[in-house]
Amino acid sequence: MNSFTVTAIGNLAKNPELAVKGDTTYTRICLVGNDYAGKDEEGNPREAVTSLWFVAFEGLGETIAKNARKGDQLILQAQIRANNWTDKDGEKQYDHSFVVQTFRFGAPGRIKREELAARMDEKQLGTLETEV
Repeated sequence: MNSFTVTAIGNLAKNPELAVKGDTTYTRICLVGNDYAGKDEEGNPREAVTSLWFVAFEGLGETIAKNARKGDQLILQAQIRANNWTDKDGEKQYDHSFVVQTFRFGAPGRIKREELAARMDEKQLGTLETEV
């Protein structure tokens, strides 16, 4: 049982990065979220931007890499894993990885919307050609 899991909702900062190391396939994804951060001196709303890197392994990662594009919204649940090591100077280093356990696609980003619109235009054009 893992004592730390997180649910994250954000938009892809860039296209997913599919990679293979040895016999393990994984995908790195960076989600960005914007939160209200008060008002500036002129009274305009400010945003605080947070970005986090996640990793998804094997089929889960391949599905994300194949179907998600920069700007798309993802809703994920991830396990937090500690990465502790000793560097070349003998200093103990501490870090964490966010490993995707489950995900859902949220709202499509601009690139995905444009791809979908182009497919719809092609489909409509094909229908018109068939009718003529």
